[in-house]
Amino acid sequence: MPPVTAMAERSTSHVWSMRATYLGLSVLIVFFHLLPLQTTPGGWAPPDMLVALSFAWAIRRPDYVPALAIAGVMLLADLLFHRPPGLWAALVLVAAEWLKRQARGMRETGFALEWLTVALALTVISLAYRLVLGVLFTPQAPLALTIIQLVMTLVAYPVVVLVSQVILGVRKSAPGEVDNLGHRL
Repeated sequence: MPPVTAMAERSTSHVWSMRATYLGLSVLIVFFHLLPLQTTPGGWAPPDMLVALSFAWAIRRPDYVPALAIAGVMLLADLLFHRPPGLWAALVLVAAEWLKRQARGMRETGFALEWLTVALALTVISLAYRLVLGVLFTPQAPLALTIIQLVMTLVAYPVVVLVSQVILGVRKSAPGEVDNLGHRL
């Protein structure tokens, strides 16, 4: 049996490697989103994979996605995607932190409740985003495109969860599981 300090160091290094994986995946998503694959505007909006990834990891392993990482990734996306800087980032951060608080109670529930909770969070922040932009008279995408992106993100969410769980090993923490400092996950 390895010493306790070696297990704690392994656990800490694993958490940090998963945080780096989250940041790497986020940068990869932004990179592919910025690639000029289509030169004419499309009639539909693709899913927001950054939000799906952040929400999936926030529910499954909150310790892998600290608030600062989510805020930084979303702020970078706001700047690169020409959105009002900080608004979407703040809304996603608030929703992700709410989902993290819900994570402990959702450990033993099925995927349908998790998906419904994510759908609720995503719908609320999408409506809040449109409302704030409307109040400030900021130009925004047509409502139909926003709804399409919302639906596409919700459709992509199970795929993101499946890939995260099967390939990356991001699973819900077990009841009673603790981190390297003894805090309950």
